[in-house]
Amino acid sequence: MFCIVQSNLFRCFKTLERLGDRVTGAAGPFFVGLAVILISAGTICFFDVVMPSLAYPWLGGPICLLIAFNLLVHYYLVVTTNPGFVEDLPRGAGKGFLWATPRNMSKERPLTEGVRWSTELNVTKAELTKCRKCGQQKPEVPSLSDMQSLRPEVRSSLSRINQCVGLYNERHFVLAYLCISTFCFCVLGYPQFFDALGLTFKRDPWPHHVPVLMYIIEFILSGVLCFAVGIMLMFHLWTIGHGETSVESQDNEFYSRMAKNRGEAFVNSYDLGISRNLQLFFNLGRGGYPFYTLIFPFRILPYTDGRSWARREGLSRHRGIRMGEELTDEEDL
Repeated sequence: MFCIVQSNLFRCFKTLERLGDRVTGAAGPFFVGLAVILISAGTICFFDVVMPSLAYPWLGGPICLLIAFNLLVHYYLVVTTNPGFVEDLPRGAGKGFLWATPRNMSKERPLTEGVRWSTELNVTKAELTKCRKCGQQKPEVPSLSDMQSLRPEVRSSLSRINQCVGLYNERHFVLAYLCISTFCFCVLGYPQFFDALGLTFKRDPWPHHVPVLMYIIEFILSGVLCFAVGIMLMFHLWTIGHGETSVESQDNEFYSRMAKNRGEAFVNSYDLGISRNLQLFFNLGRGGYPFYTLIFPFRILPYTDGRSWARREGLSRHRGIRMGEELTDEEDL
């Protein structure tokens, strides 16, 4: 009885989620345009108002420029990069100054056939299942969205980027430069914020080019975004560190309860430990890319094509879940 109620609640929430996705997806281009305006205005406010007041501009200036450059480039890439779909062929590295060069170690083959095969990783091909809605073959993991994107961090269109977050743009989505830039704005720009509000009793007129109201709005917005995006960032890093997407974290809670009711323990076969999970997500270290790709907004390939994944040694599927018990993403469960 409990399982039936739980299944109905699960299905109800999925329906509401899809309805919200359709509404925000339709307004996606307007949200993207608004985001570009706000990010650009915030950047102008920082470099016009805050930058001249830094104690060591020769040191802080280049760092702030690098953060702003990362913010703008990563947002551009997460909006414009195709997240990857089931029918797409595995991608190769592009050409240009924004593409990083991977490390090729003797014990690992480089990114060939869409997967970084390794002697130290248990990389297995995902089982293929048939989608009930569109009839396409799709990998067993992760759960796929309505748009059939590979490894969706968020199930469908996001209002602020107007597309899915999937295998090829999730790294740009997770990198924390929006949180870092808004935090720096709030920490370094609060004296000018008090000046703009008239709380410092300075008689001099506002000495900057940007209007006072514009600076006040951008400062308040930065504080709100820093808090909200910071919470979302911690959640995503938590799920990545445990070898899950945001979709799978919900599913795995359901699997854990199901296994516990049978007196078993659920084991996520994709959880290789926090350090290793983060390395694979950002494709760093042995056989991947250098660590400086976290500091500069280079484009890199993921370690996999979305059809083969690294698992725990000795496991070819989740432990504690039997065949046929996996949740699907369809209305007709």
